[in-house]
This record gives sequence, structure tokens and C-alpha cells, in this order.
Amino acid sequence: MDAVEQRAFGRTGLLVSALCIGTSGWGPLRSEETESLRDERLLPLADRFFRGHLPVNFIDTANIYGASQAESLIGRSLRAAGGLAEGLVLQTKLDRDAADGRFDADRMWQSIEESLTRLGLERVQVLYLHDPELIGFDAAMASGGPTEALVAMKEQGLAATIGISGGPVELMQRFVETDLFDALVTHNRFTLVDRSASGLLDAAAARQLGVTNAAPWGAGVLTGSARYRNSYGYLPILPEVRAAVEAVERICAEARVPMPAVAMQFSLREPRIHSTIVGVSSAQQFEMDLEYLDVHVPAWVWSAVDDVLPDAQFALDTPRG
Repeated sequence: MDAVEQRAFGRTGLLVSALCIGTSGWGPLRSEETESLRDERLLPLADRFFRGHLPVNFIDTANIYGASQAESLIGRSLRAAGGLAEGLVLQTKLDRDAADGRFDADRMWQSIEESLTRLGLERVQVLYLHDPELIGFDAAMASGGPTEALVAMKEQGLAATIGISGGPVELMQRFVETDLFDALVTHNRFTLVDRSASGLLDAAAARQLGVTNAAPWGAGVLTGSARYRNSYGYLPILPEVRAAVEAVERICAEARVPMPAVAMQFSLREPRIHSTIVGVSSAQQFEMDLEYLDVHVPAWVWSAVDDVLPDAQFALDTPRG
């Protein structure tokens, strides 16, 4: 696998690396960490990215990430680098108001103004409507609503490309099928143990959308870390999904390959996905992620993993009693 490999991002005209740096955790302090230590952990990675010193050209953020601090940290490195260099791609997202949950058109205009100010940019390459499941399809698509505001931002040149980013696959597919969007972010729904986004990926491919797949580790459990053992996709893990994860662990142990490497490569090898977003919290973690790309995964592992996939009724979007 090659993180340097650049792929056409659907019909957008952009070229993006197979791996995308995710910044959802940028901002909050770790235990006993000062702001200075936080900056020492994150800014060198951001500086290397914006100076073109990393083997990837794609970074993902959002207005709300890191308690709305992620964009400010990125902006510091962007300014230090003299702006966004040619060949680098930054995508961000319009978000609800964290204080009151407001998700209307006025809030979307505030969101883009905040993002551009933090980033120090006059326009962004890729801009998404983020987590529309919070208000539902009808409210998001209503006349004078948030989607209309996003489209206007593209028309006014504030965004070159617009997209939809969220979770529930049936809802995301409804948005994709409006043909208003150029790009899609899906998360936690196309992993080693949940393939429920496959139909969504088909719909995006048919329209030549640029597709990024986030959370290939199911929000942590597919890293094998005990810290995430009891959850999948930010929800309590179902027993059937836990059993599948344990079966995948046994397969990886038999093949003598790290499970997180297999989980990452699963997303990277899917032709309907142009880039895979992995959350990165330090330069050291990013180097480890790059090492996962070099792991040789025997061909038999992929079919063995398919054989232990939970039934579709246990997918993340299935209603829970």
C-alpha cells in the first residue's frame, strides 16, 4: 500500500492521497498536558504537512472538531507556511452551534465565517454539511435551509467543492441521490466488521463523487486496544460484533499481522474509496500508521475476514431495542 499514491477525487478535479490526516481530536488537552505541550505534540505534524514534508497531501477537519480548536491549530501552521501550497488539499465542514444545537442556514454562514477566519483562508477546496442526521433530511433540504446555504457558498466561490458528511447510510444515500453534492464522507460503516455503506459507495461511484472513508478502526475497537473493547462506532458494541472482532483478531494472529494494519488496508484497497481518514494525534502516531501500509497481508486473510462478518442485522445503523 502506498500513502503517497494520489487518486482522482471523483469528478472534483482534485488529486488526493490514499491516506488523509484526521484532526477530530486536535485541541483538547490530555491528562496533565499543558497547552504548550499540546502544541509541541500537534504543530510539528501540521507544520510538516503544510510545508509538503509528508507523504500525504490531504487533511480533514471541521468547525466543531476538538471543541472548535482544531481549525485554529491548523490555521497557525498554515500561516507559518505562507498559505496553502499547491497540491495540498484541505477539507472542512459546516457545523451546528455547539452551545445551542442550532443547525439552520444562518448558523451555516456563521460556521463558514468562523472556519475561514481560523484557517486564514478566503475559500476552501472541499466543504461539507456535517452530521445532518441531527436534524433529518427534510429540515436539511428545506427551502432556505442549511443545504441551500452550502450550495450558495459554492456559487459565491467560498468553496470549490461541496459534500455531505455523516453516519446513517440510508440517510446519506438520500442526500447523495439529490445530485447536489460533489463529495461524501462516510464513517464506521465500511470496516472489517460492518459493510453497510456498500450501497452508499455504489451510489457515490455512479455519480463520480469524491469519497473519503473515516474511522476504519470502528472508532478504536479494531486497533485491538483494550480501551475501546466495549464500543463500536461510538456506541456500545453488540455481542455479535464483538464476536466478529475477536474472530478477526484470531485470524490476524494466525497470519502474524497487526489487526489495525489489516483494518486500514481494507479501506485503502477498496476502489470506490479515494482516501481513508485516520485520526492522528502526533507525528509519532502518524509514523506508526505509515508502517501499517508496509505490512504484507496474505491474500487468504481477506476471505477469512469476510467469512466472520456479522449478519447485516447487526450493522451500526440497525435500531436497538
